[in-house]
Amino acid sequence: MAKVADKYLKVDPWSVMEEGFDPRRNRVSESIFSLGNEYMGVRGYPEEGYSGDMLLGSYFNGLYEEHAIGNHYKGIIRSLRYMVNAVDWLYTRITVDGEQLDLAHSRVKNFRRRLDFRTGTYCREFVWLLEGGKELKVTFTRLVSMKMSHLGLQQVAFEPLNFSGEVQVLTGLDFGAVHEERGQSMWKSLHSGSAEGITAIMAETLTTGNRLFSGFVLQSPAELNPCLVERDRFAGQSFALSLIEGERIHYTKLAVNYADTEKIRTPEELWEKGIQLAGEAARLEANDVFAAQAAYWNGIWETSDISIEGDEENQQGIRFCIFQLYQTYHGDHPGYNIGAKGLTGEAYRGLAFWDTESYCLPFYMFNNPKAARSLLEFRYKTLPEAMQRAGDVDCEGACYPIATIDGTESCDLWQHSNLQLHVGTAVSYGIWHYVKNTGDKEFLYSKGAEMLIQISRFYATRGQWGARSGQYGYFGVMGPDEFQLMVNNNCYINLMAKKLFEYTNDTLEEMRRSVPEQFAELAALTALREEELIDWAHKAEHMKIPADPAIGVYEEHDGFFDMPHMDIHSIPVTDFPLYSNWSYDRLYRYDMIKQPDVLMFMFLYSSEFTREAKLANYEYYELRCIHESSLSPSIHSILASEIGKHEEAYRFFEFATRLDLDNYNRNTREGLHTTSIAAAWMNIVYGFGGMRSDGELLSFSPSLPERWTSYSFHVQYEGVLIRLAVAQEGVQLQAVSGGCTEIMVYGQRISIGPDNVMLPLAEGLVAG
Repeated sequence: MAKVADKYLKVDPWSVMEEGFDPRRNRVSESIFSLGNEYMGVRGYPEEGYSGDMLLGSYFNGLYEEHAIGNHYKGIIRSLRYMVNAVDWLYTRITVDGEQLDLAHSRVKNFRRRLDFRTGTYCREFVWLLEGGKELKVTFTRLVSMKMSHLGLQQVAFEPLNFSGEVQVLTGLDFGAVHEERGQSMWKSLHSGSAEGITAIMAETLTTGNRLFSGFVLQSPAELNPCLVERDRFAGQSFALSLIEGERIHYTKLAVNYADTEKIRTPEELWEKGIQLAGEAARLEANDVFAAQAAYWNGIWETSDISIEGDEENQQGIRFCIFQLYQTYHGDHPGYNIGAKGLTGEAYRGLAFWDTESYCLPFYMFNNPKAARSLLEFRYKTLPEAMQRAGDVDCEGACYPIATIDGTESCDLWQHSNLQLHVGTAVSYGIWHYVKNTGDKEFLYSKGAEMLIQISRFYATRGQWGARSGQYGYFGVMGPDEFQLMVNNNCYINLMAKKLFEYTNDTLEEMRRSVPEQFAELAALTALREEELIDWAHKAEHMKIPADPAIGVYEEHDGFFDMPHMDIHSIPVTDFPLYSNWSYDRLYRYDMIKQPDVLMFMFLYSSEFTREAKLANYEYYELRCIHESSLSPSIHSILASEIGKHEEAYRFFEFATRLDLDNYNRNTREGLHTTSIAAAWMNIVYGFGGMRSDGELLSFSPSLPERWTSYSFHVQYEGVLIRLAVAQEGVQLQAVSGGCTEIMVYGQRISIGPDNVMLPLAEGLVAG
């Protein structure tokens, strides 16, 4: 099915710009112009209030609510948790001569908004056409500090173009924002007040008791003389600014938000800590905050930029992706995870999936290893919840949830929460992949090995032996392809479980040799038994891996080859998305697949499969994949590039970097596709760059898309920052910092250091 772009944004290599306000696209723009810093995020909503269609979204990582869902069968969850809409710390109301600004009703001209990747700021401006012919230029600028995670800044400027007068402003902190899915605010106010220039309010979620402090200070070259305004779930200040024709006047709001999601502070202690942070913010100068933000992003682009010559749209697109990935996560708060929409919307309820380890982890591993470790720290932190979940489903060890915000299972569809077993193998793969490419044995020995033991215990007790085959496998499951329900011996799950057992045993044997005391402590902590290691090795050796040797194709699950065939190209475009237009059971009747399953493990363990095997399996499964998941095309593009289908690789890539910018799936209004954004990075680095990170050494087999003149990217590997540049003249490699390292390029082992290494572009690798 062809995806069609909805293009309305200006193409610029270092920003996203929108000119002219279109109410029909407002929610899409709110998602695209989102800001975040891992700790908190805000959608690009109009802070001055908007009575049209909008999603006022303000979110905090790890801050959630809960509601019961009433199931009574053992092993099926009875409540779920979700990221909750929180305080509107940007709340503003503006009035001139009794007329209140509201873009749904007010007349404006010269509307323009811009998200600047180099400064990390969002600026929106327009001329407000007031009654009586008065014209007032209004400019809103905001940022969420990447240096001080609790700090947000809002600056509002007024410039009367043809009159002098007065503007009335009410700015505040509002906990009354509605959580859209629940249709109400999920907060109750605990305390509010104003003293020594700090206005603050503290509130608590209705059921989970998560508390949030929010406070602000005002700065302006003008005398404000603010007046405190308090009401239920709101604290703010009202003031008037004198306007002089042709002169610009502004005020700055420095807001501090401090969440107590761990419930380690009393309300009094939380208030005291919040006031302390607000006092520190009061001593800041706005210009210094702007400068620190720009300096942070300058450092990011020096080490993480992807430069493309000859393709302005994808240049803008990939920088947007990198910008949003750093906004979503950078490892300053170990124990946080990445929701499917990041901090940009309520869809998927802010929950993290297996996408974190499979799609997001590589970006952070090769750009910010600290963040990669932090993602795995979340899984270690929530190991007790995973062990509880295993018990709930009559197994031992640790069963990691398919969707979570705090380690508990929060997917209310039993067929996913109980049958999708591949999350644990994604976690174990993430540990293996991370340690392999960073050398972080300390993490492996102190935390990773404990997780591996408990994950292995789950897979050792969840599987069974086939009555006829005599082989081990998993029955009644759902793999990554969610269009195959309650199947037996899903090839992906079986193969990944086999690799899990082998890696766990290898790790424990390594610890026994290298760190015997630490191994003994781990064995005591986990009550590890020698017979368990023997059992895991036996099950790995006898794991059933469905395949047809005659055609060289792995069978997605038992009986898949015999399923009725569906010509996916015969499905009318009006039927998409199928979840909305087909009865639910109809999805499961054909050999049609939603996203890569067999091809996924061939990508993850690329070095273990020949080019011929990849070609055979690609040609079989590509014809059956409808890419109902936004994660799907990138894997197809990466494999197509490797097997020489360059035109096909580029077709799959075409909308990767601009999935949200051009609203290809027509659902950007719900929030950004954060994990798909990570897949777009993979699509360039693993696809066109030909990087593979599962072999003995990091390797590259670069190709050059025909539409591009050149491209370059950076990766961190073994502490070395490598720059790879590709053009028709050849491939250039250099260790920008960190010394020297060895890598593979086109199958050749080479040493990379500060001096440039030039290699010819391999024949036939200029893509179509």
